[in-house]
Amino acid sequence: MRLTLLTSALTAATGLVHAEPIQVVADIAPIHSLVAQVMDGVGTPNLLVPPGAEVHDLALRPSDARKLAQADLVIWVGAELTPWLTDPLNALAPGAGTLTLLQVPGWISRPLAEGRDHDTARGGHIDPHAWLDPEISKFWVQAIRDTLSTTDPGNAAAYSANADRALAGLSSLRSQISATLAEVPGGTWLAPHDAFGYFADRFDLPSGGAVATSDDQAPGPAHLAALRDKVIAGDITCVLSETSGPTDYAEVLVDGTTARTAQIDDIGLALEPGPQLYANLLKGIATTLADCIGD
Repeated sequence: MRLTLLTSALTAATGLVHAEPIQVVADIAPIHSLVAQVMDGVGTPNLLVPPGAEVHDLALRPSDARKLAQADLVIWVGAELTPWLTDPLNALAPGAGTLTLLQVPGWISRPLAEGRDHDTARGGHIDPHAWLDPEISKFWVQAIRDTLSTTDPGNAAAYSANADRALAGLSSLRSQISATLAEVPGGTWLAPHDAFGYFADRFDLPSGGAVATSDDQAPGPAHLAALRDKVIAGDITCVLSETSGPTDYAEVLVDGTTARTAQIDDIGLALEPGPQLYANLLKGIATTLADCIGD
């Protein structure tokens, strides 16, 4: 009996006994991937927005409501991306901690594109697609580490070590993407909508515009005509559309020209959720751009 008690005391003192893993919910797949990297070996975060779901306007399923109700911590980009999540957070997870990544200090946000005034209902004028810059994601990984460590101090050492690996991985990812895009000319591609500005800024690959100002707003005929003129003139050699989305606009814009089309993904629709999704997403964007723009 004495030996059992002594063994239990020593085990607890050395931190080998772990409490039940904390329940963490992440909003979208790229954020879920970053959180999963920091939680590696400790627990697995729940993903709230499944691949293929409408990010900006989602009706929660009962299973999603349960995830929020059982959460100890919710990590989300912010109301600028998922305005529908604000009320469920308050109603279903009032006792859970929250980390709003757009509010993490240290990085510089981009403004929304002109013509997106309707997006002020999402909570502000910030372009929310900041996960597409791996340098910004470094700030977010550190905030994820610190918030997890505060919520679950018994596993702080694991979160810290995992975050160090994630940060090193982001540095390596940036170098890989820079190499992929080294010979790609800028200004010759059209984004499907204004979501890739952070990526373009980081890798010095400015686009020649966007087919639509947002993914929930169809382009007007005058805008399409102006873009068509740029394609005909040879100023645009690549017109992109959303992965698993309609390609009609891209096909119309390149019809009768030598410009190419491709599909691009900003959130990981076609990827398996998990720790590897983030790197696979950004490398996929880089490869798509290099293949579509390059000679």
